[in-house]
Amino acid sequence: MPLRLREVPLSLEQDETFLPDIIARELGLKPGELKDWRIVRRGIDARKKPRVLRIYTVEFSAADEGEILRRNRGNRNLESSVTPDLPVVAPLTGGHRVLVAGMGPAGLFAALRLAQYGLPVALVERGRPVEDRVGDVGRFWSGGGLDPESNVQFGEGGAGTFSDGKLTTRVNHPWTRLVLQHLVDFGAPEEILIQAKPHVGTDRLRQVLINFRLELLRLGVDIRYRAKLAGLETAGGRICAGVMDDGGEFACDSLVLAPGHSARDTYRMLHAAGVRLEGKPFAVGLRVEHPAELINSIQYGHPCHPSLPAAEYALTYNDPVSGRGIYSFCMCPGGEVVIASSEAGGVVVNGMSHQRRGGDRSNSALVATVRRSDFDGDDPLAGVRFQRLWEEAAFRTGGGDYRAPAQNLMAFLGRGGGPIASTARPGVTEADLAEVLPTFVSDALRRALPQFERRMRGFLTAEATLTGVETRTSAPLRILRGENGQSVSHPGLYPAGEGAGYAGGIMSAALDGLRIAEQIAIIAGKQE
Repeated sequence: MPLRLREVPLSLEQDETFLPDIIARELGLKPGELKDWRIVRRGIDARKKPRVLRIYTVEFSAADEGEILRRNRGNRNLESSVTPDLPVVAPLTGGHRVLVAGMGPAGLFAALRLAQYGLPVALVERGRPVEDRVGDVGRFWSGGGLDPESNVQFGEGGAGTFSDGKLTTRVNHPWTRLVLQHLVDFGAPEEILIQAKPHVGTDRLRQVLINFRLELLRLGVDIRYRAKLAGLETAGGRICAGVMDDGGEFACDSLVLAPGHSARDTYRMLHAAGVRLEGKPFAVGLRVEHPAELINSIQYGHPCHPSLPAAEYALTYNDPVSGRGIYSFCMCPGGEVVIASSEAGGVVVNGMSHQRRGGDRSNSALVATVRRSDFDGDDPLAGVRFQRLWEEAAFRTGGGDYRAPAQNLMAFLGRGGGPIASTARPGVTEADLAEVLPTFVSDALRRALPQFERRMRGFLTAEATLTGVETRTSAPLRILRGENGQSVSHPGLYPAGEGAGYAGGIMSAALDGLRIAEQIAIIAGKQE
């Protein structure tokens, strides 16, 4: 069994070919005793900037691994490498029909897994294929009209298609490696398998999605675009069909509902159909942009270094005045701010990066938690109304043409001002951002920003621009399900992913899709 050594440091000047010598010295070996070494994880330690280290986990084989473990039993970073067990896909032949609604990560991975089991799968998506969707979004960002069914939120790949493509998750699940490997097989860079903070980037994600689709088609999945789930049919107390917006139906034995966090009309349909929903907290705020080299200098002590990627940051503050959490979210190094509207008359912003993260500005959301008690009611759709209220305010304040309202960071704090510099397309309009936020959010952000400056000296600067409003941090409700993955009110309906309230990001949504697919496979297997 191979050995694994964690926390192996390299300076920025050292090449990775130095790793065997460093490992051998640490373990009391000769360099030639290490066989078949490979990097399994790569990260960055900038705690002692500007002396930044790259930190590696390395697997290797040796002639007498037991003896190496015995001699180094005090080394807590050395261990035997264990390969996690992955679920075996045993073909099922019972013909259990599955309808999957939504082609975000949860829907795609659920459809893939079910098709690998040999089950008949239909996959419907309200938006367009990614190639067409990119054109629709590009026209919108160039000042063209908004397509309410093909935009940053809706279409093949879901909202993550126009994002940084982060693949990190707080979920410690053995299937994480399976998701990463599938993405690599479909065209993602192999380095995501070893990065401590893997990301794909919006440009590479688009090709990944095309290859993902081709594999689904090869497995026999029936894919339909411009097909929106508009209703549910039941028989014998179970879901028996999904009704499309054109009046057609897909008969099914199980329906995986993976709608994405912006499918407000779907939420409304579910509520009218009596599906059990529950409002939940989320977060609202602004997006901040800095020069990328400034963030690099703050985090690394280097404005630019060929051995370092564009720097990231994560900031949190618990506000004692309001009791709310204020934090950075979806940080996009070397990226751009995007107008991510999906409804006419509303402006919402998000962030996006390419795989190289080579842009000259870095951005992140700065958001404050909102509670159900902040909404105008206690029904499940109250959070949707709350989001829409502030998105419509941002639309009006921005000029009514989908430009985002923007303000210099120092002006927002009342400490002077400075220029407005934003990557957002189709553009921004200078405005008082307090007009597009609840007072409790703007006040909390103003209290948090000086605390963020303590963590990152230079964060408060006239070189930074704020844009608004960021409201789609997570789903505003949860479609309640039981331990078996099924809706607590509608057996046979399987809510999945971020839009159902069970994930937050590409990786956790993909894992949730796989988890739901396994639940359906258990039932299908019992029916054989």
